[in-house]
Amino acid sequence: MTQKLKAKNAELVALYSKAQSENRVLTDEEKTLETTLTAEKTAIETQIANQKKLDDIEAQQKLLDTPIGNFAQPKDHTAKMWKNNGEYLKAVKDAGVPNNTPDPRLFKNASGANIAIGSEGGFLVGEDMATELLKSTYETAQLASRCSKTPIGSNSNKFVQNTIDETSRVEGSRYGGVQAFWTGEADTVAASKPKFGKLEIELDKITAICYATEEMLADSTQLGSLLPEMFRDEMSYKLDDGILSGTGVGSPLGILNSNALISVAKTLNQAAKTITYENILNMWSRMLPKSRANAVWYYNIDAEPQIYGLYQPTGTTGVPVFTPAGVTADGIARLFGRPMIPIEQASTLGTVGDIILADLSQYRLIEKGGIDAQESIHVRFLYGENTFRFVYRVNGKPIPKTAITPAKGSNTLSPFVTLATRG
Repeated sequence: MTQKLKAKNAELVALYSKAQSENRVLTDEEKTLETTLTAEKTAIETQIANQKKLDDIEAQQKLLDTPIGNFAQPKDHTAKMWKNNGEYLKAVKDAGVPNNTPDPRLFKNASGANIAIGSEGGFLVGEDMATELLKSTYETAQLASRCSKTPIGSNSNKFVQNTIDETSRVEGSRYGGVQAFWTGEADTVAASKPKFGKLEIELDKITAICYATEEMLADSTQLGSLLPEMFRDEMSYKLDDGILSGTGVGSPLGILNSNALISVAKTLNQAAKTITYENILNMWSRMLPKSRANAVWYYNIDAEPQIYGLYQPTGTTGVPVFTPAGVTADGIARLFGRPMIPIEQASTLGTVGDIILADLSQYRLIEKGGIDAQESIHVRFLYGENTFRFVYRVNGKPIPKTAITPAKGSNTLSPFVTLATRG
């Protein structure tokens, strides 16, 4: 069938080449031949695709029919098949050992294509494990959990969204150029129209590597609790770090590198490494009004004494901004009514990004599937270790391209506001 397909392709190439060399379009007779060849080519391609599917099914069935001692086949294949993540990873490791028969559950519950020998490829993480790791990543990520998330389909690696290209709210600029008039304002009403743009994001990925000794792999319970915790925390950190300060090249475009970011200047003669009430008030006044209900304060924990010591000047004594009653039972304080969250990824005290006010519903995060894991028995063979690689395809960028100029007023507004360096 492959040879037949090559022959049909050659006939089509010859047909088009002849017309091109004679600098003409196809004749009616050649068009008829083109239709016939194209239909025959499509039929052969369908046959090849069906044969490949049949080969895969037969190979998998042969493996599933192979006796494997006293192993009990689960009757309900929709039920969770693995006791824990460690049991799954140990099965992947054992599948790569020469002369071992792979555990059939690797095939029955895989979320994608399967390869029987670990040294020649790997196994996709079973759906149970992938869901657990991904869910935990979002649960522990302070920034990613608040972003607008979009899953990417199986046949795509890119997200495209039509947007309104609006950078100003002054007359004639709203929605990129829409303008309305009162009847008495002008004898003639000028035509106007909106301006559109596109938000485009291509998938990137976070990769993590783990070496596990043979002794550790023998203890599935221990491994099952250890690996998810490690990769959850590390992938959460990297994801949040990219959302905050990614360059947009090989990583998300972080809000600190976005053209939509507003950096509020320090006050006159402000001391280094300080945060004042005026700083906070000025940051709040630059937050886009429609984003205030979703905005959250993120800050480096070194800035906490400065923030908790804020006071609003009045007379000679001042009024404290915070009181012990201002911190709720979950340890979350509020500033201008919005939650305050300390994050490791925030910049050091006194520099841009040590405190950020952000509405992350205005940040688009895309991801594809769950976490893909592969295993090798050869990378660290001399050390008696197996290598596990975890890959998570994800990316993101702010939705607004720039800060917004209000209809009236001189200061721009944005869903992302930070404080300039106080050096």
